[in-house]
Amino acid sequence: MTQVFQLVLAEVHRVEGTVNQFLGDGVMALFGAPIAHEDHAQRAVHAALGGLQETLGARGIRLRVRQGLNTGLVVVGSIGNDLRMDYTAVGDTTNVAARLQQAADPGRILISSATHRLVAGFFHLRPLGELTLKGKAGALSAWEVVAGRAARTRLEVGAEQGLTPLVGRERELRVLTVSVRPAQGVDPRAGARDRARIRGRR
Repeated sequence: MTQVFQLVLAEVHRVEGTVNQFLGDGVMALFGAPIAHEDHAQRAVHAALGGLQETLGARGIRLRVRQGLNTGLVVVGSIGNDLRMDYTAVGDTTNVAARLQQAADPGRILISSATHRLVAGFFHLRPLGELTLKGKAGALSAWEVVAGRAARTRLEVGAEQGLTPLVGRERELRVLTVSVRPAQGVDPRAGARDRARIRGRR
């Protein structure tokens, strides 16, 4: 177990996450606290996928770990005194993550709808529908993380899902169009025909 925990710690620290609790044969990790990252949800999934199975598989060990990920607001801070100090997170977000972990089959990674919104397009995901989790009044939507995808930018993912239309920015678009003409070798005083040609180049 010590060797397994060392491998888990290495994967979490590789993406700048924080392991804040060891719970028997389990681990609780935080992403986005205390170090804030805009892509904290993606980092969490990368850590969950990690190289744990490959490393142990090379030694002839098959480890089937249940994992649950959730994204949301938590209260974080140090709890205790000089004799025993823990950095921990408190809130319903961590409770849902724990329930997802309990609902997962061995070797599976389950994520909540909140996490799904932030990582969709960056990983191969499989919808599981709504799950009834212990301690939750209503059913919650969940997805399984199947595998990673090739490195992609947010713009690529956004274009795949449909970019937000440009609304109410006609003046800014005119200024941008006029400003880019000299760089394209176009007379800034170009008429409608040239404006149409410029738009066609985008």
